[in-house]
This record gives sequence, C-alpha cells and structure tokens, in this order.
Amino acid sequence: MKSLKANDLREKTVVELEELLETERASLFDFRRKLAFHEIKDVNSVKQQRHKVACILTVITEKKRGIR
Repeated sequence: MKSLKANDLREKTVVELEELLETERASLFDFRRKLAFHEIKDVNSVKQQRHKVACILTVITEKKRGIR
C-alpha cells in the first residue's frame, strides 16, 4: 500500500477518514497476529502500520476541532 501523506488525508472528509481508519486498524490487527504466530519476520511493518493509524487519528482530530 502506498504511504499516506498528511496533505492527502486532509483532503478527505471525516467519514472517509473513519472508514480508512477502520481498514488500517484491521490491517494492524492482522500484522500483529501474523507476528505473534511467526508468520512474518518484518517487525518494522507493524511500526509503519501504527504510524499510519496515528496519522489518520491526528487528521480526524484536527478536522473535528476545526484546526485546519
């Protein structure tokens, strides 16, 4: 999946961001499960996925508070 840029996320609506957040959280859960069962060795992918979720949450908060 391509990397998420904050400017690209800010162009989306809150509803679109919440849908994207739901899919990214499901993906993060899947990464953690695979890591626990030693199906993947790439620990960095979990870190990147957590970062994506954090960026989406930050933009949602900004939009709800009317910061940008």
